Amino acid sequence: MKVSATDILEASILIVDDQESNVSLLLQLLGEGGYTHVASTMNPEEVCALHRKHRYDLILLDLQMPVMDGFAVMESLKAGNADSYLPVIVLTAQPGHKLRALQAGAKDFISKPFDLVEVKTRIHNMLEVRLLYKQLENYNEILEQMVQERTAELLESEARYRSLTELASDWYWEQDEAGTFTKVSGPVLEMLGMRVDNLTGEKNGNEAGGWNEEERKVLHAKIADRQPFLDFVFSRVNGDGSQQKFRVSGEPMFNPSCRFIGYRGIGVELTTRN
Repeated sequence: MKVSATDILEASILIVDDQESNVSLLLQLLGEGGYTHVASTMNPEEVCALHRKHRYDLILLDLQMPVMDGFAVMESLKAGNADSYLPVIVLTAQPGHKLRALQAGAKDFISKPFDLVEVKTRIHNMLEVRLLYKQLENYNEILEQMVQERTAELLESEARYRSLTELASDWYWEQDEAGTFTKVSGPVLEMLGMRVDNLTGEKNGNEAGGWNEEERKVLHAKIADRQPFLDFVFSRVNGDGSQQKFRVSGEPMFNPSCRFIGYRGIGVELTTRN
């Protein structure tokens, strides 16, 4: 990120001072320096409303003013400012006020009576920092928008993937790291004659027997080693002597921290029972 000389000269500046001579001097100085968007007010009570309307890149704020001093102005700016950055340089003839002003939120100070070289330098440096800060804010907003758009694209892609796999297979399945099935789409119960949470082979009274144990051991070993498997075929013999064959494909899933979180895959029945 870089701020050009043109960006700095086109920045918006507000001068706040109850002394007309100080305002005139600063207006002349900034005008001669090439700054093109400079406004002023001698009424400190107008500052918050003006800043809400124009969102100044820099406010040159006198500290010693009647009715409402510079410290009160800064408190009002902070209270009504959605931007956490307070772009204020205070103008003061009191050395003891400098630390208090910085603690109140001012970013820099200019001593009175004015040293013209110091004034030009501090204003230029302050504007450069302020504009860089705004560029960073804009960049973060763009980055956040890109992340949201990419997340939406990934969710849409995942939804399309699941839709396609469900159309291309008899069932789609997901299971967690403990082997518990968290999602199954399709007639698994009717096809396998077993409970969904026993698809990997845990025994219970609702499960149909006759599975080829050698085939299932191979499948279980692949899952235990967290290996992907493609078109793995396993079978069983039903009580009436008929044989069923199934083909499954699966892949391990990992979270952004590379921790294993389970499997997902698809399956089809290769034979139809009579």
